[in-house]
Amino acid sequence: MTKIYPVELSLIRELVISAGKEELLSRFQHTAFSYKQDGSLVTEADLNVQNRLQMALNELHPEISLLREEMTDQHHYAIINDGGGIYWCLDPLDGTSNFAAGIPFFSISLALIENGQLIMGIVYDPTRDECFVAEKGKGAKLNDKELDATIAAHTALDRCSAIIDFKRLTPELAARLATQPPYYSQRSFGSVALDWAWIAAGRGQLYLHGKQKLWDYAAGWLILDEAGGCSSTLDGHRSFKSTLEPRSAIAAANEDLYQQWFHWISG
Repeated sequence: MTKIYPVELSLIRELVISAGKEELLSRFQHTAFSYKQDGSLVTEADLNVQNRLQMALNELHPEISLLREEMTDQHHYAIINDGGGIYWCLDPLDGTSNFAAGIPFFSISLALIENGQLIMGIVYDPTRDECFVAEKGKGAKLNDKELDATIAAHTALDRCSAIIDFKRLTPELAARLATQPPYYSQRSFGSVALDWAWIAAGRGQLYLHGKQKLWDYAAGWLILDEAGGCSSTLDGHRSFKSTLEPRSAIAAANEDLYQQWFHWISG
């Protein structure tokens, strides 16, 4: 397994932070955008962060490939299936629609994956200057403060706040949640990486998403997992998998809440 030394992790963290401040914040509310073939947005900021971090990471570890959102599927599969088994996974701007609309909720998400296992994850929110970092087996931090999601603000499902992306749920489940919510309140923010990180930080206790891609959730998943949170797919499989196929996610701040939440969803 690749060893990320504290000095190197600190350097990678600073590379992400500087890219967020200099490439995203400088263009926030001052950048044009265009539409990709799948209908999603892309901005100059996405591409600048991507190019900047690709160059910096290549100087640091030229032997490690970078999987990023703005690549062809063929290139994606080649990196994931490479015999070396290790790659960076980058979303240079998670929450592009928010960014383009002038909504201050977006992030940079960077993960290191080796042999199908998440080794390191960083999620940086430049508008709040908040950097979430996790390293496998070593816990998670927000701006150097340890995170412990298990100390949830509420332990009963009907007192919890839930972060839910309704758009990608089945109509049946979405309707049930809208008409018979088991929680106290619900939010939808628009950055998958930050959603996971916010649950880890106690800014919500429940999470649900019907279809998220690897670069959206990899770093955030590790942050919540290392903070003690629990998660799975909607059919009960492990949330994280080194694959391009979109995966559903149900998560909670601790094991007890997860069991209550999963039981309600499955009921």
